[in-house]
Amino acid sequence: MKQWTYGGMRRRTRYSLMGASALLVALVVAVVLRKEAPPECARLLPESDAIVYFDFKPLRLVTHYDRTAVPHSPEFQRFIDATGFVFERDLDQAAFAMHRMPNPNGPNGPVAFDEVFEGRIDGKRLTAYLNTVATSSEIYAGHQIFSVPVEGRTLRVVMLGYDMVAASNTPTPEQIHSILDRYRSAASPFAGSSLLGARYSEVPLLSEAWGIGKIGLPFADHDKLQMLGLTLPIPADTTFVASVRYVHSLHLRVEEITDSDGSAADSAAALSALLSMVKSMQQNQPVTAPEDVALQQMLDSLKVEQQKNRTVVTGTVPLDLLKKVTGSPDVSAPVQ
Repeated sequence: MKQWTYGGMRRRTRYSLMGASALLVALVVAVVLRKEAPPECARLLPESDAIVYFDFKPLRLVTHYDRTAVPHSPEFQRFIDATGFVFERDLDQAAFAMHRMPNPNGPNGPVAFDEVFEGRIDGKRLTAYLNTVATSSEIYAGHQIFSVPVEGRTLRVVMLGYDMVAASNTPTPEQIHSILDRYRSAASPFAGSSLLGARYSEVPLLSEAWGIGKIGLPFADHDKLQMLGLTLPIPADTTFVASVRYVHSLHLRVEEITDSDGSAADSAAALSALLSMVKSMQQNQPVTAPEDVALQQMLDSLKVEQQKNRTVVTGTVPLDLLKKVTGSPDVSAPVQ
């Protein structure tokens, strides 16, 4: 009898240890999957030509840009006063989907956007504000969607949850409906659009900001990309995988995906020539402040390489330049 009892205790102990081990393994797998899965803001976005994502919490921690008083237009200040939501302080994450419009000169412009924001949001105050500015609303999937006229377009806005808001200025409500449909079934860490499924795995781990797809669309002009007044030797509909990671400084990586190794070689040569011209121009500029030195350091760090059918641009953004761009209050004083 004692032997049977002892054997039964050993079996129960073994089963308990096996159960605990299985639970531990399941928790580890869940944590790993969540870390490698796209952020929920991005997973909620509908099918699109491009996706751009930002995690503002690390940037806010490093630069303290939320402590700087930012001037706002009267209309935007009324929004802040009514809702209590200050983007510099309260916005934690944001994801944007871009849609290329068939007629860039039409009423919807060249690009339409879907947006999902996550942060500290007072839902009651936001809803009250939207009721004052919306021209109409509809109920879809148990949520009230407000239609707000903005610069000749209709901006549809909806509260998804206590800390999440979605908006869309696409011509039809199809995209905002898709976001709500995804929100109802967002439990899977690998849900999301086909673009997210195809390209997110190429985004470096722990990137604070990234973009995939035709992310150059907002900068397109006559089928070419323009940036900082320069026309880049890159077609406007080029597919990119771009990312930013902060490790002591901001590490930038942009991959242009071409249709062949030869096209990538041509693009790399053209970008290298353009970069050399910009560096030469910057070297002739006077250096009067730490951010000027930081800008030169960033330009010096930029490299252009060909990797098979991809043109890869890498570089670093020094902290002084990052603080200057974000309006951080603790940028060093100018050099005397």
